[in-house]
Amino acid sequence: MRKLTLILLITSLLAVLSFGALVSAQEGEPQYAGLDKDLAGITIKMLTIGGGQYEAMYQSLPIFEEATGATVEIVTLLDGFEIDKKLVQDYATGAVDYDVAWNHTSFMSRYVGFVEPLNNYFSAEELAAFSPSIVEAATIDGNLQLIPRHADISALHYRTDLYNDADIQAKYKEATGADLAVPTTLEEVDMQARFFHDNGYTKYGYSIVGKEEAVTGRFYEFLFGSGGNYFDENWEPIFNNEIGVSVAELLRGWYADGIIAEDTPNLVWDGDAANFCNGDVALKLEWYGWYSYFQTPDSCPNVAGNFGLARGFSGFQNEGARPTGWAGAHAFSITSASQNKEAAAQLIKFLTSERIGYEEAQLGFLPVRDDVWNRIISDASASGVPLDQERLEVARVQITEDFKTPPLIAEWIPFSNLFYPHLQAIMLGDVTAQEGLDAAAAEARQLLADAGYYDE
Repeated sequence: MRKLTLILLITSLLAVLSFGALVSAQEGEPQYAGLDKDLAGITIKMLTIGGGQYEAMYQSLPIFEEATGATVEIVTLLDGFEIDKKLVQDYATGAVDYDVAWNHTSFMSRYVGFVEPLNNYFSAEELAAFSPSIVEAATIDGNLQLIPRHADISALHYRTDLYNDADIQAKYKEATGADLAVPTTLEEVDMQARFFHDNGYTKYGYSIVGKEEAVTGRFYEFLFGSGGNYFDENWEPIFNNEIGVSVAELLRGWYADGIIAEDTPNLVWDGDAANFCNGDVALKLEWYGWYSYFQTPDSCPNVAGNFGLARGFSGFQNEGARPTGWAGAHAFSITSASQNKEAAAQLIKFLTSERIGYEEAQLGFLPVRDDVWNRIISDASASGVPLDQERLEVARVQITEDFKTPPLIAEWIPFSNLFYPHLQAIMLGDVTAQEGLDAAAAEARQLLADAGYYDE
C-alpha cells in the first residue's frame, strides 16, 4: 500500500547508488546487529519486497554473510500487493520453502498462524529500540507478528503562502471570527477548506483519494479520529452509526460543493498528490514520501518552498476524538515452515538494525527506531532548510503516538472492496449517507459471518 512514484524514485537514485558505500562502521557510527552467531553452512531463504529503493537494503547482505558464514538467498522480489498474493497462496497450500518473509501491518492478520511469534527470538531490550506503537499494533493475542523495517503515516500538508498572507488572515477573521491557524480538528479543516475555495484562493479547499483501499483508509482516519471505528470488539459493523454518517455527509458535502475535485472518485495517490503539486489545494493529509517531490521546483513550482507540515488533526470533537494516523509499516517475519528459525532471526536483526535503518532513512523512509530518529533529525538540522528537520520531528511524534493500523482482520482488503463503492455512491449523491453505510454494513457483516466471526 506504500506510495512510491516514478518521480520519487528518480529523485532518490543518487542516494540509492551511494547506499553501498555506507558499509564500514566506524566509532560513533550506527551499528549492525545479528552478526554475533556462527551460521556457517546455513542457507537462509528470503521472500521479500522489491522495486526501487526497497532493494537498496539488500546490497548489505554480503556483510551479514561474511560475518556469520551464512548464505542468504532471495527467492523472490515482488511489489507489496503481488507478494501478498503469493504469501496467501503459499501459506494456504503449504508451499513455503523460505525462512524470512515480507510482512506488513496492513496485511499481517492474513498470515497469523503461518509466522513465528517473534517475542521468542527478540529480547525485551532489543524490542525497546522500536516504536512502541508499532510493536503494540503488530502484537495479536500476545504474539508479535513482525519486526518493522520502516513506516509511513500522513501529515497535514498546508500552503504557508496562504496561511501567512496578512490580507487572507484578515478576511478569514472577518468571515469566521477566528484566527487563521493550522487546523487541529476536522471542524476547523472543513471551515478553512470552504473559506479558501469559496473565496477563490485555491481551486479546491481540500483533496482526497476517492477509490479502492485508499479511500477506505482515508474514511477510516476521519472515523477513528472522531471516536468511531469500522467494527466493535465483537466484529459487528458500527460504521453506520452517528459518527460514520457525519463523516460520510462531510465528504458528500465537500463533493457537492466543489471543495474536493469532481474526479475524486477516480483518484488514487498520484492524482491526489498532483492536485496539491499544481497549487490547486489549500490543505490535505499526505504521506511523507511525497516530500522531495513537492519540494522540487522543477516538479512542483507552485508549492515548492510554500508549504508546511503538521501533525494530523483530530476528527469531529467528542470524548473519543484523537489525531488521525492511519499508518503502515513494512516488516519481516519468520515463517513457521522455516527449518532455520534461529538463523532467520539473526538475519532479521541485521536487516532491522540501527545501521541498516539509518541507511534506509537517508533514502527517505521513515524510521521505526529511536536511535535512527535521533541521527536523521540531527542530520536534517544542518541542511539549511528548516522544514527538513521539522518534518522529521513531526513524523516521529506521529509514528510514536498516532500510529494506527486498519482493523486486524484477514478480510481487510475484501472488506475495502465492498465498502468503497458504497462510499463513492454517497459522495456522488446517489444514496444518502445512512442508506449507503447501512448497505455496506449489511454486506460487511455477511462477509465476516461467512468467514466464521460470529456464533450463529
